[in-house]
Amino acid sequence: MSPILLAQAENKLDPNFIINNVTLVKIIQGLIIIVIGYLALFLSEKVNYWLSEKVPNRFRLIIKQSLPLIRAIIIGITIVSLLRLFLRLSANNLLALTGTISVALGFAFKDYASSLIAGIVALFEVPYRVGDRVQIGEHYGEVISFGLRGIQLRTPSDNVVTIPHNKIWTEAISNANDGALEAQVIADFYFAHNIDLDLVMKILYQAAYTSQYTQLKLPIVVTMEETPWATHLMLKAYPMDARDENIYRTDLLKRSKQALVHCGISYPTSWSYKKS
Repeated sequence: MSPILLAQAENKLDPNFIINNVTLVKIIQGLIIIVIGYLALFLSEKVNYWLSEKVPNRFRLIIKQSLPLIRAIIIGITIVSLLRLFLRLSANNLLALTGTISVALGFAFKDYASSLIAGIVALFEVPYRVGDRVQIGEHYGEVISFGLRGIQLRTPSDNVVTIPHNKIWTEAISNANDGALEAQVIADFYFAHNIDLDLVMKILYQAAYTSQYTQLKLPIVVTMEETPWATHLMLKAYPMDARDENIYRTDLLKRSKQALVHCGISYPTSWSYKKS
């Protein structure tokens, strides 16, 4: 190898060749870039939430679901600006730097890097979005935040659960509404085998049809299955907003019970429900 090529190869691995001269002015500029990036993330989240609650309901989830992409763009611009400020970003320098950082991060932050990669994959494959109601492992709730490392779920008991994105490699993900505003709600009823089945199914149907929460554009269905100890009826319907899932289920049960009592039909002594 010629002396010139050897010197160039050595320079590629020399930090002094990759890193620009670090001055006080550049440090201050870097801090300003970080502060601007942080403020942009904070304001984008606040504006997105405010705007999503002001527009008609059919546009609410569309606006909320744009937040992860906006956050990714802001973070990307911030990182590139910092790299341009402190590094010489030639193709050779980027290749050498990327290889070094990848090896270091691969050993030191394997799980974190896995979550970041899974987060990027989730942006394109979209197993969940902000506003979706999902079941991941034992946790069920509404996706209220989509970060680069993980998501946050608000459970029916109003707890906030943080789940890393790398769960998409190992866990089955059940999505109740998959980006839609509505999510099916199921109310379960158990009756004696000798009930007037046609009357009970009609009562359950009317309870859902006349509810103020029901999205009438979507089907209302009453299905049945027999068990050795009871007749199991399932009332399946959609609220106009998936956020009303628990209120809607309560309304269905309350209205059904009142109508059943009014018609002299014994209400079941126990009931359970499935998550939508």
